[in-house]
Amino acid sequence: MAAQSTFSRQGLEGPAWPVADANGNSPDGAGGRWLDGVFYPASDGERMADDSAQAAAMGSAMMDLLTHFPHAFVTVDMLLYYCRGVVRRRTAPDVLVAFGVGAHHRSSYIPWYEGKPPDWVLEVTSTGTVAKDLDEKRDIYQAAKVPEYWLFDRKRRVLPAGGPSLQGLRLCRGKYVAIEPRFEGGQRLLRSEALGLDVGAEGRLLRFREVASGEDLLHQAEEKALRLAATARADQEAAARVAETARADREAAARMAATARADREAAARMAATRRAEQALAEVAELEASIQRLQRQA
Repeated sequence: MAAQSTFSRQGLEGPAWPVADANGNSPDGAGGRWLDGVFYPASDGERMADDSAQAAAMGSAMMDLLTHFPHAFVTVDMLLYYCRGVVRRRTAPDVLVAFGVGAHHRSSYIPWYEGKPPDWVLEVTSTGTVAKDLDEKRDIYQAAKVPEYWLFDRKRRVLPAGGPSLQGLRLCRGKYVAIEPRFEGGQRLLRSEALGLDVGAEGRLLRFREVASGEDLLHQAEEKALRLAATARADQEAAARVAETARADREAAARMAATARADREAAARMAATRRAEQALAEVAELEASIQRLQRQA
């Protein structure tokens, strides 16, 4: 279970959100937040990712989790402050997940305002950050009582040689301990108690899996492909229904034409019969006239 947070909304002096600073600036503008008279910037000016592959790994994990947890706060590269009033004490997890704090937008994550630390953070390691990810950030997240800290080496050459590309750490009695992996169908999985999901490395992206169903969460591209396939299937079925309707209409028209033809042929036969009967009647009348003339003669 997630560790209990020591942060609380209680004890804050004055309003948590000042209406404006002395210069009339918004407390939650694009540049950051004012909280208890301290301005917490929204950016540290550093790049979000070293390259597009790292950005893709971060973005994919965020979107997978955001889709699965629509009511949680899920974001990438947001400043996390961990020392009240000291704005330089901050870090920016590549992915951050927090439950129970609302999914509304923020300019930064401030645990003593939110009432808790994040539940889950991920660092997508790179050559330039691996030392901080393994030591400094581990200590920061541990001291901030973040229940789980995960590291993902998308290139499989950043973390110490021979180590797995995905590592998970769980807070246990105030210290991080490694999450033991297990193998299913040849895939190495680690279970996140904070997320309630199994997590595995799949190429240069993370794959999340529901524990109860064993079904993988789909990436955005996979969901789009499924939607396109479903749309194409629906279009094909609609076209088939239109073709079937047209065929049925043609068959109905053919039946109507056949019925009309049969009606015309029946009418023609009736007319021919009437003409034959009329001719016979005329012949009979003529014979009767001849016989009357013969009798008179």
